[in-house]
Amino acid sequence: MFSSVAHLARANPFNAPHLQLVHDGLSGPRSPPAPPRRSRHLAAAAVEEYSCEFGSMKYYALCGFGGVLSCGLTHTAVVPLDLVKCRMQVDPQKYKGIFNGFSITLKEDGVRGLAKGWAPTLIGYSMQGLCKFGFYEVFKALYSNILGEENTYLWRTSLYLASSASAEFFADIALAPMEAAKVRIQTQPGYANTLREAVPKMYKEEGLNAFYKGVAPLWMRQIPYTMMKFACFERTVEALYKFVVPKPRSECTKAEQLVVTFVAGYIAGVFCAIVSHPADSVVSVLNKEKGSNASQVLQRLGFRGVWKGLFARIIMIGTLTALQWFIYDSVKVYFRLPRPPPPEMPESLKKKLGLTE
Repeated sequence: MFSSVAHLARANPFNAPHLQLVHDGLSGPRSPPAPPRRSRHLAAAAVEEYSCEFGSMKYYALCGFGGVLSCGLTHTAVVPLDLVKCRMQVDPQKYKGIFNGFSITLKEDGVRGLAKGWAPTLIGYSMQGLCKFGFYEVFKALYSNILGEENTYLWRTSLYLASSASAEFFADIALAPMEAAKVRIQTQPGYANTLREAVPKMYKEEGLNAFYKGVAPLWMRQIPYTMMKFACFERTVEALYKFVVPKPRSECTKAEQLVVTFVAGYIAGVFCAIVSHPADSVVSVLNKEKGSNASQVLQRLGFRGVWKGLFARIIMIGTLTALQWFIYDSVKVYFRLPRPPPPEMPESLKKKLGLTE
């Protein structure tokens, strides 16, 4: 399957404009030489620098590795904030706010208590990042070739939404067991202090259901979150280069491009936090309690209850998302992976719309 996807990806519109221009220039019968164009020379130079071909197995593997680093490291770094946020959702009477939550946690568990759940966080979100970013690239190339070049441009937001949703479906299956263990460790004092203690205890009490009963609420939380994360990021990058950055992306340095990536990631992160917060509250309570289901928890929390801890989540997710995109793009730069610019309207579509002669 992956070999066929790799073959299709080489011709998809996200391989354009610069990679496709070079590809077209090297294939088929030679045409009479045309006047030199600066953009084409820049494109050729860029292609020579790449360590692999766009859409190759190596490309997807390194994108997945970038996802491991971007999600695993960032989520582990904010474990203290995540712990307080979870406790605010599960016991809002005791943990009345973010600063109050930190104060109570420090008094009861000490500084070490703030790191509870770091192991399942690191493992779980590394696996999620592998699937999230790696499969997003795969599905984006696959769906793009199904749509064709013109429809890919016209329906690019829908393409981002569909690709990210498909990737996150599998990413959450990989995340669910570790997320369940993390919530038990963080929100049930005395239950377990480490992953090695929590896993056998959970399995003994509820079997495999203990690890996967939260997968449906995870889909409710993570799929809208990821759809917003990728679609908002892609369109924000496009808008920043079009309306804010004073020069074309091709003329920006790698460092300048990474700054744009960080800014777009933070903007996307704020919207992600708001969209996914109600489901996040349900997941936190559900993984703590035995025998409950998502609808029961949602009914008990009510409208106001599901928004508890939103401020902490906006800070956490905004910073998290910005850093994830920054790390992911930095990995692409480090390994010299193809990084196509924001999509441009195909020439054939310009002609149809009467925008060119």
